[in-house]
Amino acid sequence: MKNTTVRMAVLGAACAALLSSAACGSGFDDKAAAPAQSSGPADLQILIGSSGDAETNAVKEAAEAWAKKTGSKATVTPAQDLAQQLGQAFAGDNPPDVFYVDASRFADYASVGALEPYADKLSDASDFYPSLRATFTYNGTFYCAPKDFSTLALVINDDMWAKAGLGEGDVPTTWDQLRAVSEKIKAKGMTPLAVADTRDRIGAFMVQAGGWIVSSDGKQATGDSPENLEALQFVQSLLKDKLAMFPSQLDAGWGGEAFGKGKAVMTIEGNWIKGALKADFPDVKYSVHELPAGPKGKGTLSFTNCWGISAKSKYKQQAIDFVEAMTTVDQQMAFARAFGVMPSRQSAKDAYTKEFPADAPFVDGADYAQGPVNAPKMDSVLADFDTGIQKLASSDPKALLERLQKNTEAALG
Repeated sequence: MKNTTVRMAVLGAACAALLSSAACGSGFDDKAAAPAQSSGPADLQILIGSSGDAETNAVKEAAEAWAKKTGSKATVTPAQDLAQQLGQAFAGDNPPDVFYVDASRFADYASVGALEPYADKLSDASDFYPSLRATFTYNGTFYCAPKDFSTLALVINDDMWAKAGLGEGDVPTTWDQLRAVSEKIKAKGMTPLAVADTRDRIGAFMVQAGGWIVSSDGKQATGDSPENLEALQFVQSLLKDKLAMFPSQLDAGWGGEAFGKGKAVMTIEGNWIKGALKADFPDVKYSVHELPAGPKGKGTLSFTNCWGISAKSKYKQQAIDFVEAMTTVDQQMAFARAFGVMPSRQSAKDAYTKEFPADAPFVDGADYAQGPVNAPKMDSVLADFDTGIQKLASSDPKALLERLQKNTEAALG
């Protein structure tokens, strides 16, 4: 989540290879080329983009339990570079049976027929949060089960908050309140808010204003709208008045680092900040709150992966059974304990928030979260938009949105 620019560049290259291989006749859309299915014990190859040893070990343990129960084999491989390895595997017509699919890349894979659309075959498929179901729906089909998720929330340094003369009742719940408390913090000689300079953070303000980059079905460009303009003008006002600053202005690589170093009283991040603060800034006392509502109400962004199943797998039914086991409430809670993710099933919400009460604002955000742009071939468009956001303090927001609109229309065809 921290190295978004690098991640997107690598993913873009991999997806270019995938789209190219599909266009060159790999047979994704050729129903006659569908592989013969094996009904016996499977030998599943599972490729994951692991966050570290804790996740790798937890997934391997769950896979071993499934294999023992079913009599199949399940080999879990943590990728060194998931996007690159998937791109090479698809280009070589030898993809893994099951693999993580980043939400921001889902439409690229779905659009070329690389994914098996199995999700509605799972037990209680409607139990996945609606916003996550929408994230992994393409052309009206729910393709793959959300593995877990996070949303953005407002993280406050409790000691610095008190130093600014603020209490619990001052936590902002609207844009106006956010500006007001930021002015009080600035008056005390502190930077109020550190926020990353990409759509993965600034986009939350667009959602709060009632806007977004594309329509809900991913088919229409909606960037140049009054709602998005209002959002960017508000963010621009914060930047110009030094009420908000980008991490690079605070000599930090991301919002969590700036926050942990005490260079800002507030930041906007996902629940991955918990592990980072525990590891690098264990003495920082902080609290988490839902993002302030904008003119059209609450809004946040969600980040998620799904369990993708290859359309080329000869073990599709066994792979579906594997995903079924990985997405039960009990297994998702086990993953939550092991490596800090939030369950994608609504029925796990009470158990999760009871065990991790401080995460409630992140979980509550699922009810109104906007997922990544759900359209293929948008990599360069979004990268260009990010470049524009980085210059937002001194540029024309209207011109930025007009450029986004034009580029999106071209990409969508």
